[in-house]
Amino acid sequence: MKIGKLSETVLKRSVFKIIRHRRDEVLMRPGVGLDCAQLQFEPDDVIVMSTDPITGAVHDIGKLAVNITANDIASNGAEPVGIMLTVLLPPKISQLKFKNMMQEMEYECAALNIEILGGHTEVTNAVTKPLISVTGVGKIRKDKRLKPSDIKPGYDIVMTKYAGLEGTAIIAKTMEDELLEKYPKELIENAKNLMSGISVVKDSLTAMKGNVVFMHDITEGGVFGACWEVAEAAGLGLKVDLRKIPVKQETIEICDFFDINPYMLISSGCMLMVAPNGNRLVEVLNEEGIPAQVIGSFTDNNDKIVINQDETRYLEPPASDELYKVMGAGQA
Repeated sequence: MKIGKLSETVLKRSVFKIIRHRRDEVLMRPGVGLDCAQLQFEPDDVIVMSTDPITGAVHDIGKLAVNITANDIASNGAEPVGIMLTVLLPPKISQLKFKNMMQEMEYECAALNIEILGGHTEVTNAVTKPLISVTGVGKIRKDKRLKPSDIKPGYDIVMTKYAGLEGTAIIAKTMEDELLEKYPKELIENAKNLMSGISVVKDSLTAMKGNVVFMHDITEGGVFGACWEVAEAAGLGLKVDLRKIPVKQETIEICDFFDINPYMLISSGCMLMVAPNGNRLVEVLNEEGIPAQVIGSFTDNNDKIVINQDETRYLEPPASDELYKVMGAGQA
């Protein structure tokens, strides 16, 4: 496509015609010459906003773009309402590929009851692959807001799903040929299919019916990074039992192949939750078919430690995600 703003024809065919899911809160929607969206909420609703770019993936970029931002909103206990997109495209991309990307995002939005509110689309030689930046808007009742100050020493840490879920799927898709030299195709397919579980919106909505006091989605830096961030936000320490952190065998095998740590691998689709009684929260999640496990608890000091039988590891602030070590061997 030609460098510059997308033509009105392309916008109508590949953007406006694709966006069909609607929400009652939206008063003004995308259109030619309309640069802003307008929304109306109830007087006691708090607006929750988040923004994230998708830069480290080519496969499933539309799916990731929607879910990563929806997960951030859901981590606050809020209901995702809409997203605004900034889409930067390389000149070599075809209109069909762009249209398919938009259809993928609209499909994910419809599944999560989210409306695409508008944004900006542009073809530019400043990027060599599609780059999508997403700003999300959600709502929550003022009296239901989650705050890290509500976390107390002794409260349990609950984790949903499996460590390294997103990273495993990305690596399996990107490095499939290399992995097939060692592992059976079934294992690789199972790993790729983990991408279907990257939303935590249901996790959040379910937990809000239970005794949860705080939530944090596990993204870059993995489980260890998320544990550090929650403890830092609460001004507390924590103790986590490594053996209780759930992890898929596919993740263990793939991380072993590339010599990376599954607990420091991007894990969208997993959530850290805090509750006074973690077992009760686990029961609520399990009743809705969401795997969950108590993996540790908060302490009244600043030590952030992971116990593995007789070994003790002190957590450090999250650094570069393990995914980027694999990206050096290929193109994510």
